[in-house]
Amino acid sequence: MKTLVRLPARTGLAALALAAAALVPGTASAGQCPAGKQIADATKPVDFAAKGVTDTVLSSIDLAREPAQIQDRKMRLRRLVIQPGGIVPWHSHMDRPAIIYIVQGEITEYASNCAVPILHKAGEVAPETHATSHWWKNTGRETVVLLSADLLKDPNDQNM
Repeated sequence: MKTLVRLPARTGLAALALAAAALVPGTASAGQCPAGKQIADATKPVDFAAKGVTDTVLSSIDLAREPAQIQDRKMRLRRLVIQPGGIVPWHSHMDRPAIIYIVQGEITEYASNCAVPILHKAGEVAPETHATSHWWKNTGRETVVLLSADLLKDPNDQNM
C-alpha cells in the first residue's frame, strides 16, 4: 500500500522543484570554469541594468518558523525568464547562497573568478556560493528559464 504525504502547498512546491531538479534524467553539473582559467578577480563588476528578465517568487518559507529555527532567513524559490539579449545584472552571493536549475535554453555566466565566459545549458545545475559574484546574459535566440532556490536574508535585497 502506498502512503501519500501531503505537505502545505508552499512547502510542497519548493520541495518538489528541488527534488525534480535533482532527479531529472540527464541532469549534470553546470558548465564549470575550465582548468587553468580560474583566476581571482578575472571578471570585474559591470553596471549593466537588468534587461529582458522577469523574476517571479514562486514560494518562500520563513525558516525561523520551521524546526531548524534559522532566524532572519527565508528559503525562496524563484522563476527567472530571460529573453534573448536579456541580462541578469552583476550581483554577489556573499550572504545569499543559491542553486540554479536551467530549465530551458542556454545562458552565459561571466564570473568574477573565471577568465572566460561559462555556458550553462538546460538540465544543468549551477551552485552559487559566498565566493560567487557574476552576471548572466542570454546570447542565444531562445528564451531562457531558470529556477533559483536561495536563502534570502535581507528582505530588501533586489539582486537577482
